[in-house]
Amino acid sequence: MSTSPLMQAAVLHTYGQPLTLTHIARPQAGPGQVLVQVKASGVNPLDLKIAAGQAAHARMAPPAVLGIDLAGVVAAVGANVNGFNVGDEVFGMTGGVGGIQGSLAEYAAVDASLLAIKPRNLTMREAAALPLVFITAWEGLVDRARVRAGQTVLVHGGAGGVGHIAVQIAHALGARVVATGSAQQRQAIESYGATAIDYRAETVAQYVARLTDDAGFDIIYDTVGGATLDASFAAARQYHGHVVSCLGWGTHALAPLSFRAATYSGVFTLLPLLSGQGRAHHGAILREAAALIEAGKLTVHLDPARYTLETVNEAHRAAANGTARGKLVVEIA
Repeated sequence: MSTSPLMQAAVLHTYGQPLTLTHIARPQAGPGQVLVQVKASGVNPLDLKIAAGQAAHARMAPPAVLGIDLAGVVAAVGANVNGFNVGDEVFGMTGGVGGIQGSLAEYAAVDASLLAIKPRNLTMREAAALPLVFITAWEGLVDRARVRAGQTVLVHGGAGGVGHIAVQIAHALGARVVATGSAQQRQAIESYGATAIDYRAETVAQYVARLTDDAGFDIIYDTVGGATLDASFAAARQYHGHVVSCLGWGTHALAPLSFRAATYSGVFTLLPLLSGQGRAHHGAILREAAALIEAGKLTVHLDPARYTLETVNEAHRAAANGTARGKLVVEIA
């Protein structure tokens, strides 16, 4: 590890302006923390909203280092930390919100409970793309909906960041999985283990009739929000159906769900980071991710383009203009 008291970081100085490569103080590992030498930082849509000043719930005031996900190597271990040693390769959803330094920097001092040992068969780049989307998918399917073998699960947005992970988790746990997407996404959705629905070609009533004999789905995971969440309420199985959304932020009529005697849960993945409560559960979820990945039951789809701290603004532009073909990752030299 370098003995320099400074490190390079991509810093947000003003909302709506590009990040600037800056030398800032290198953090130290406090009690309960480990110092991670960051090797890769995942790019998420929320990063762009924070940078634009449009995500008040995430609370990052400039100057700020963004970057929610990381993968890297433990460089130092603080007091009262068990389970991690210098040299361990780790990954986690560790900052970039709530005033906590993010991963677009050479080093980050992070709460050890948020971390897990990186899967042996993933590169740093692949591991950095995973934490937020996996935790979001797992909290909805497993923690809230209690998915189990034999159930029929519908994932809206099955080729997206959270969606393609949700499909694979449900499939790995023995569910029959169906996922919506465009006609162009059919092959990708099917490769993850789901039956693809072209949402432009069929109405909700049509695919509910075709795929469930009008019974409805046991679990519906909405990763799209808005009208798609409304449609989910009408597609749930009577009495036993459960709708989950990670984008249930609008105003919605619950009558269609209530008339089916079905239930709803929301997922707010940032809550442990923002509140300080429940962080150890995120580390536990990532250990589940590592087990699935090492068993060959889950992959993460990356955009082939490569980015560094010097080109981080190009990565953000690719995310903003919709040209990315998978998860974007910034590699830290």
